[in-house]
Amino acid sequence: MKNYVLFCTGLSGTGKSHFIKNYLCDTAFYNLKSATTRPMRQGEQDGREYYFRDENWFDSQQFATKLWVNEHFWKPGEPKWLYGVTEQEIFDNLGHNFSYDIIQPKYAGQMIKWFRGKHLDNYYGFKILWFQPWQNRSAIIEQRQNMPNDILVRKANTCNMQDFKAAHLAPDFIVLNNPEKQKIDDGLKRFIQKLVAEYSQNK
Repeated sequence: MKNYVLFCTGLSGTGKSHFIKNYLCDTAFYNLKSATTRPMRQGEQDGREYYFRDENWFDSQQFATKLWVNEHFWKPGEPKWLYGVTEQEIFDNLGHNFSYDIIQPKYAGQMIKWFRGKHLDNYYGFKILWFQPWQNRSAIIEQRQNMPNDILVRKANTCNMQDFKAAHLAPDFIVLNNPEKQKIDDGLKRFIQKLVAEYSQNK
């Protein structure tokens, strides 16, 4: 039996976190947590939403995927907002299915390459979920800003078919969002149910 990594890709406010919280069984799926150098927001806890660390800590770790979100807007003297999933975060939770919440497909590609480099693709398959609408939701971006250039960074993000092609990936499932409801494809529901059942049988 193969476990799977579900890559939840989509712009800010497209429902990735809602999906992970409400549709994935906590016992069968482990949501990979990124470390970040950004400040903790109100209501967040270290080790729950993210691991909040400094730049020196980032320099000391090995990462499965790593991103510098304000790289193109950064000026000397400003903090670098780094995110990344460490190798240890994955090794410590092998045996679960994984979910990973990320905006741009290229970072899913980084992690898939890492899995293959460690020969973990013998035990893990990969599915790409594309959360829509394709536009950033400006109201949500405004609420979340808490670092220099945050709004500029979020507005500059894209998650479109060109991004998937550049990462040599294609979405396996599309999750549609509107103001009233998140629409989950029946095929995706069946796939999740299958993974949960297989996980339960093997525990």
